[in-house]
Amino acid sequence: MRKAQKGSPGYLDYKKKIEIIRTVVYFGIVTAVFLLGYFQTGTRLNLLTVVAVLGCLPASKALVGVIARLPHSSVERGTAEEITAKTGHLTVCYDMVITSKNDIMPVDCIVISGHNVFGYTRSKKVDLKTLSSYIRTMLTANGFDGLSVKVLNEYKPFLTRAEGLDNIAAVEKEDTKEAEEAIRNVILSISL
Repeated sequence: MRKAQKGSPGYLDYKKKIEIIRTVVYFGIVTAVFLLGYFQTGTRLNLLTVVAVLGCLPASKALVGVIARLPHSSVERGTAEEITAKTGHLTVCYDMVITSKNDIMPVDCIVISGHNVFGYTRSKKVDLKTLSSYIRTMLTANGFDGLSVKVLNEYKPFLTRAEGLDNIAAVEKEDTKEAEEAIRNVILSISL
């Protein structure tokens, strides 16, 4: 299993596998410690039972990570390749699950070009205005004012817009990569 970086295609599926493995290992260790104490003393009232109970805390935290990521999957490889081919001059990030206090909102791809942040989610359950507003609010809170943020749940209009932004970036040739990477890092920081 090849490691996937946050914001790259395949990250959600990779992270889901890692969290499942981690959860199984943690609960296996807890079970082994409990059984070791039980078989050594003949009773569950021993120090290793306390250690096993305390070991349930990190195991449960890992389980929460599995539960949070389980309903979401990575963007399809073909879709990611198509987007990458048409956005050579843009900053792109994939496979995000953006979390706010009230919502969990999956986003397949976000392209960043200058002052434009444009996203795509295949989920029909996501409130697009809430998602766009939340991203804009978080970017403003981190010092990025005046950005245009829009998220769509239809692929063809998103791809057309991303391709248009790429054409504009190719013609303008402004050096905005550093600011775009900073915007990308803020977006990734609000994502699982």
